[in-house]
Amino acid sequence: MTSSASFAEGAAPPSNGAPLKKQAFNPFLPLDEYIPDGEPHVFGDRVYLFGSHDKEGGTEYCQAGDYVGWSAPVDDLASWRYEGAIYSFGRHPGGEGKFLYAPDVVRGNDGKYYLYYCLGDFEGGIFVAVADSPCGNYRYLGEVRLPDGKPLRRFVPMDPAVLNDRGVIRLYYGWSLSTNAAKANRGHDVPPAQFKEMLLMGETRLFHRTREEVEGEEGGSLMGAVACTLKDDMLTVDELPKRIVPGQFMAEGTSFEGHAFYEASSIRKVGKTYYFIYSSQRSHELCYATSSYPDRGFIFRGTIVSNGDVGLLGRREEDRLNQTANNHGSIEYINGRWYVFHHRQTHRSTFSRQACAEPVCISEDGSIVQVEMTSCGLNGGPLLPDGIFPAPICCNLTNGHMPHITNRVTEEDIPFITHGNDERYIANIAEGTLIAFKYFAFDGQYRLTIWVRGTGEGEFEVKIGEETAARIPVSPSAAWQQVEATLTAHGTYALRFVYHGAGRAEFLQFGLHKN
Repeated sequence: MTSSASFAEGAAPPSNGAPLKKQAFNPFLPLDEYIPDGEPHVFGDRVYLFGSHDKEGGTEYCQAGDYVGWSAPVDDLASWRYEGAIYSFGRHPGGEGKFLYAPDVVRGNDGKYYLYYCLGDFEGGIFVAVADSPCGNYRYLGEVRLPDGKPLRRFVPMDPAVLNDRGVIRLYYGWSLSTNAAKANRGHDVPPAQFKEMLLMGETRLFHRTREEVEGEEGGSLMGAVACTLKDDMLTVDELPKRIVPGQFMAEGTSFEGHAFYEASSIRKVGKTYYFIYSSQRSHELCYATSSYPDRGFIFRGTIVSNGDVGLLGRREEDRLNQTANNHGSIEYINGRWYVFHHRQTHRSTFSRQACAEPVCISEDGSIVQVEMTSCGLNGGPLLPDGIFPAPICCNLTNGHMPHITNRVTEEDIPFITHGNDERYIANIAEGTLIAFKYFAFDGQYRLTIWVRGTGEGEFEVKIGEETAARIPVSPSAAWQQVEATLTAHGTYALRFVYHGAGRAEFLQFGLHKN
């Protein structure tokens, strides 16, 4: 590899939406869209993404106030189409001021599409809306109720997931407290004895239950993931809910110990095997459990993805490659290949989350090996190094001590993805910050141009794989500057930028063009 560098000041950069060759990046939706908790489903010849809807730079979860639809042809996962708002809190009776949390959609036996959702509080239940098409104009249908007509309040009715299992409609849901989430929220460890008392207090106060009601639940706790079935009206519980995966304080001695259920229920059936996908007590990882039965016998199988690559090749939590926080998503079979959909965090908070995806492989024994976060998850292979690439498609962003946070905006001194003046960029880049893009298929000599600004004074060390390919000088500027280098490489490699110097830099985008 060879390199040289040149500098051009004050040139106006193309926008983040500059024309590119048709490639799929992570996040795969436009950079000003924030769809976490994604449930992908193939209906016909398109894949649809259903999820929550965060506000850019928001201060609460799901602050946008509606569900919006996105879809893509199954054979072109770089071409996502906005389907518009499909449901809003205004269509929910008394929904004014409520936040719509993680939904799922299932096609009923009548051919209609049913959207199951919950509200951003622990007082409500699980609600249903119906439409004639996947991203149609959903209208409120009702609340899921027990056979005696009472609203479903058994366990914790959060994060519904639904499956049409050969005509049987199966509903999964649940929630649990987590010591890791509590630590991330409070900023310090919670002693186990204190946490157990918090558990009981949480179940009685947070969910507005009496101690007797809590102790009357299966196993004497509301916590964990549960399953039930629904009647043909899609609203009435048929087989009553029962726990299928334990929460943290019921997992000791089971296969789930260390990766117990926290939230984010999702269900898939692969052949004759049921896959239950969920966010574990660690909250940054999506795990899976399998069973030959839909409502019992689930065994922990492993982690599919972590939004900090924790666990991948033994990576420790303190060595996470991004700020981590909650995760939610699922797997889907699209045009002959399995993918896992999940989300990442931006804006140094947990309230502006973006959808990402990676290909996964289900082995003959049913296992799924953990995959790493990349910049090219839906691309079908590495990115071609030709065009303008937004800096926020980086898959790793770390200063070496990134935090795990929950339910808040952090003031910690870390690099982060943010926005301003209709631009999305990486801010607060300090000495030692690593920004990685995986992967590019290099084949020759390229002109690399980066757009930077800020108080930074130093250089970006550009690495292709593990080898230094260029060093690009950075100087203070209030406007975006273009700085160029020439590099040569052959093969598929990660492209990494490491900042060395004083001050703080900001990074908008970079261009790669073959000489």
